[in-house]
Amino acid sequence: MSSHADHTTVIVGAGPAGLTAALSLARYRHPVTVVDSPRAPRNSASAGVHGHVGRDGVTPGEFRARAWRELSRYATVERLEADAESVTPAPGGGFRVAVGGGETVEARTVLLATGVVDVHPADVDGFAECWGRSVIHCPFCLGEENAGGRWATVADNAELAGLSAVAFLAWSEDTIAICQESMPGLETARATARSSGGEVVTGTVRRLHHRQGALYAVELDDGRVLERETLVWTPRQRQQPVVRRTAEELKLTVDDAGFIGVDASQCTSVPGLYAAGDLTSRWKQSVTVSAAAGAAAADALHMSAMLGAARR
Repeated sequence: MSSHADHTTVIVGAGPAGLTAALSLARYRHPVTVVDSPRAPRNSASAGVHGHVGRDGVTPGEFRARAWRELSRYATVERLEADAESVTPAPGGGFRVAVGGGETVEARTVLLATGVVDVHPADVDGFAECWGRSVIHCPFCLGEENAGGRWATVADNAELAGLSAVAFLAWSEDTIAICQESMPGLETARATARSSGGEVVTGTVRRLHHRQGALYAVELDDGRVLERETLVWTPRQRQQPVVRRTAEELKLTVDDAGFIGVDASQCTSVPGLYAAGDLTSRWKQSVTVSAAAGAAAADALHMSAMLGAARR
């Protein structure tokens, strides 16, 4: 087992949060190692990254390539292309990050920025082919590219069912929400939707009819076919294995859905261990929000390092 030299901060993950944090720390001349998984990023199916001023519409691959070109100019940033396997306390203080191949990186502070894993429904025919094109997880991200057609959203609670049929009018004049008949608050959701010309339909999606990923109809389990061109569906999400193991090992505070709890500075319940991006919330998953969280974490990490150095 080999060990890299002690680094001030290790960032686990190289999405918008991790890369933004790395750039911010680089501008502080703060030594940092970014553990960048060689696996395809979560948004690899998307045709473009949107909402990030100056980079609106670039592909996910180009977004990452540009970021690494910028980071390569800074001598304090090291890129380690590997899967992180664990984050544990280091014997002398700080943390030890184990990565594939038996290597370890020790650091005084760690930022978890891996994003999450989308758990796609295995029993919905056509989901994979439409994902990232006409089946989207976020209207802010891809709503403009799908504007004008007939929309539907798969909702798992009454508030979302009612509000989505209203909120999505920004992109479509014909919107419906699909949810379970047994969902509490169903009648309230229907009333909210009707108030703006929307509709709530009950049932379970079983098949997506499409032409090379372009959706044209949604089929329910009872055989009904709803003509739709865009389906908004935020699938169930789980933490990356390294985050799940870290949360268990270090007894991190998590919410009922398993998302990591952080304070205003993005610090977890363990001092010195920070988290930013999608792994902290299901409802704040956009490039700009993740990047802002990464920048906030970087500010806190650097200030903590400077205060620590002043005390020594």
